[in-house]
Amino acid sequence: MTLETEMSGRLAETQARIAVAAKAAERDPAEVHLIAVSKTFGAPQILPVLQAGHRLFGENRVQEAKAKWPELKAQFPDIRLHLIGPLQSNKAKEAVELFDAIHSIDRPKIARAVAEEMRKQGKRLELFLQVNTGEEPQKAGVAPRELPALLALCRDELGLEIAGLMCIPPLEEEPALRFAFLTKLAADNALSGLSMGMSDDFETAVAFGATHVRVGSAIFGARPKP
Repeated sequence: MTLETEMSGRLAETQARIAVAAKAAERDPAEVHLIAVSKTFGAPQILPVLQAGHRLFGENRVQEAKAKWPELKAQFPDIRLHLIGPLQSNKAKEAVELFDAIHSIDRPKIARAVAEEMRKQGKRLELFLQVNTGEEPQKAGVAPRELPALLALCRDELGLEIAGLMCIPPLEEEPALRFAFLTKLAADNALSGLSMGMSDDFETAVAFGATHVRVGSAIFGARPKP
């Protein structure tokens, strides 16, 4: 089996699983956006997915994305690139230049830096606030109790349009509990976007209303060892 056949087959299988999960939840599969998470993979693995027609990709690190995506975007101008990993304020300029969406705004400093760069560059990115639903000390994300204040800052002071919320559930917990919690937080704060679900649990996330699922290994296979 060629790499092209393998990648396009995995992509098609993932899309089919999303469609089945959406229909089971009485949702339109078109409401669920599949972000193909290409972190650690290079152009040889990404190109077959692009050639299969997919255009929505996710990266964790600004520097890694900067090294590989400008050339790919030159070949496929309709690519939509989402930053799904933590963002440092000193990388805000490059992030706004390169990405079309950021899923990891989690504190005022980052919100202010992104707002300032969007103003300077004349760009409007799709923005999500990352919520630390399990309140894990080692994990990025705003604490649920602090979400309303961060959202108010973004909307009222900075003039940012927030598309929705993102979470990464604790590994040791049933993800459905955290997906249900994030769905409630979004509803309570008049937000419609829900970025949740990865390769092992995206079907569950779809059942709880995910609008964006972040799927890597189910499409690209096992990640290269560092």
